Amino acid sequence: MIRRENRLRREYIFRKSLEEKQKSLEEKREKIRDALENNTKIDYNLRKDAIELAKGSDWGGQQYEVDSEYRWAGAQDPKIVITTSRDPSSRLKMFAKEMKLIFPNAQRINRGHYDVKQVVQASKAQDSTDLIIFTETRGNPDGMLVCHLPFGPTAFFSMANVVMRHDIPNCGTMSEQYPHLIFDNLNSKLGQRFTTILKHLFPVPKPDSKRIVTFSNTDDYLSFRHHVYKTETGGEIELSEVGPRFELKPYQIKLGTLENLAAAEDEWVLRTYTNTARKRQFLSVTRNDDEE
Repeated sequence: MIRRENRLRREYIFRKSLEEKQKSLEEKREKIRDALENNTKIDYNLRKDAIELAKGSDWGGQQYEVDSEYRWAGAQDPKIVITTSRDPSSRLKMFAKEMKLIFPNAQRINRGHYDVKQVVQASKAQDSTDLIIFTETRGNPDGMLVCHLPFGPTAFFSMANVVMRHDIPNCGTMSEQYPHLIFDNLNSKLGQRFTTILKHLFPVPKPDSKRIVTFSNTDDYLSFRHHVYKTETGGEIELSEVGPRFELKPYQIKLGTLENLAAAEDEWVLRTYTNTARKRQFLSVTRNDDEE
């Protein structure tokens, strides 16, 4: 079993390297195409191979995803395992129970004395697509880890301003319908990456679903809201919040799973101590070029 996982992991890394080469080639073709269309000078570094790149530019524009982690996401519903850090408080246990209701087809397991490696292996054995772990500080939920199985990626979020369902006044009834998803102001490349990671935690909803889950970006904080709606007799739509609610701050993406994070590469890391960190918006486009 271990040899098989190692072999599959090596094959996956090799296919990802091919994907990076294809993306680099497509970026060069796009620069050549823009230079020809706008009648501008070709980049000095591309002049030597400009003719060959121009020949293939007519076939450009594709999204080269040789081994996209989510290429089969729409073929079957996700199967999610939800757990917590070790020795969770009663508040974190209650929060994990509420989050289990947020994600359809999710199951919550008690962490017990098991380490991360054992939890990941058990999730893989059940053919789970994602593993979500919630962490806390002094009884307050303050972190969420989303690990896509079997090879990654793993996204890390800090969590703040958590409001439980029973703390929301006039909280409505929790629906079990597959929710419609709203992702607001996540238009950069990194924002689209986090959109892909989060949206594939949910199955495809039916058109008549009355349930809505929102991830709204403001200054790189994702506000999570959960609502249901109904149509009144006069045609007006009444929206009611069913909770919970919280804010997510993404700070890292690793190209691997939780049991081998030490060997996994960083796809993106939030550098909070650089001079321009507070001015930059990573999840939304605030200037002409996309933030990487």
